[in-house]
Amino acid sequence: MRFGVFRALKHRNYRLFFAGQTVSLIGTWITRVATSWLVYRLTGSVLLLGVVGFFSQIPTLILTPFSGVLVDRWNRHRILVVTQVLSMLQSFALAILAFADIITVRDILLLQLAQGIINAFDTPARQAFVVEMVTDRNDLPNAIALNSSMVNASRVIGPSIGGIIIAAVGEAWCYLLDGVSYIGVIASLLAMRVAPRALPVTSSLLEELRAGFRYVTGFPPVRSALLLLALVSTMGMPYSVLMPAVARNTLGGDSHTLGFLMTASGLGALGGALYLASRRTVVGLGRVIATAACVFGVGLVMFGLSKSTLLSLLVLTVVGGGMMVTMASTNTILQTIVEERLRGRVMAFYTMAFLGTTPIGSLIAGMVADRIGPTNTIIVGGLACVAGGLWFAARLPHFRSYVRPIYIERGIMPRERSENV
Repeated sequence: MRFGVFRALKHRNYRLFFAGQTVSLIGTWITRVATSWLVYRLTGSVLLLGVVGFFSQIPTLILTPFSGVLVDRWNRHRILVVTQVLSMLQSFALAILAFADIITVRDILLLQLAQGIINAFDTPARQAFVVEMVTDRNDLPNAIALNSSMVNASRVIGPSIGGIIIAAVGEAWCYLLDGVSYIGVIASLLAMRVAPRALPVTSSLLEELRAGFRYVTGFPPVRSALLLLALVSTMGMPYSVLMPAVARNTLGGDSHTLGFLMTASGLGALGGALYLASRRTVVGLGRVIATAACVFGVGLVMFGLSKSTLLSLLVLTVVGGGMMVTMASTNTILQTIVEERLRGRVMAFYTMAFLGTTPIGSLIAGMVADRIGPTNTIIVGGLACVAGGLWFAARLPHFRSYVRPIYIERGIMPRERSENV
């Protein structure tokens, strides 16, 4: 645990969280594969794939700004315990309906909507809780990168397992395993020893919401980073929603092919996360974000043009790496420069930019794919991501004048090296 890439694991609470969440996330990715395949098997509709993605994440777009205020007001540890229990019950509900062979697309939509409401509170609470688990701020960037590694290690393992289970015994067992996997993260949360956090003196919910909004819209580095992330999530991320159609129709595969494609993307993302975990400083992450967004977009264009399963697998490792580095680097910079009193609200807007915009992209992607086909839709999204990355790169010199004083004040960089942000 003394190796630099794993240094955040020296903190006991983070170690518990890391272990429990890893088990749970594998189950989550198994369920994602199962749900995509089940909807496409029942309907054969790329439009409905987009609709399901919309229902699962639209609550994040609507509710997250308000949940961010509550995350700053309430005990984040308790919020996470409640959200994980509710997520477990949602997975068991899917399993019961699937085992009874009475599950319908309507059931899936309603349960995905319920999970979206849970995630609207869970995600910003989880992001903001990292600083309470990792007491040494020097280890915070490493913890954020390890979180991303954890998510993407599960993306490597979960889809492969999901594809095998679907082919062998059906989707219901995927949902059951996911429900059981939540026991691990709930147990890890209950085993933590969390020091009481001084809760702020609160004003009205709307006033605190306005304060958070003024900060993220009035501070150019934060505003531009969130705008780029929202663009990438809206235009680029829906490629995963269309992947069942690509696996079956373009590549002529089955559920195993879908699992392999998602695993390849997860493998690339894992590599990107480990690269970030190996970095010793946040300095230079602005350039990394711009480059990663462009790499992500180029990878999507190549994936959309590919007619070969092998080439698609190779390209998706690039796609996954670009996506993860963009997302995790943005997270790291925000967590580094934000004021503690605004952390929950800023991470709520981050969640909204990363996850909340995805349902809009999923719905648009489903509608556009119904007209011009899934692969052409993916290509258009990739080109938009490249344009966004180039725009962000052009803005970097302007951002340095804002971020440099914060880095110097917090001891992240000495004055003589402050030209490199």
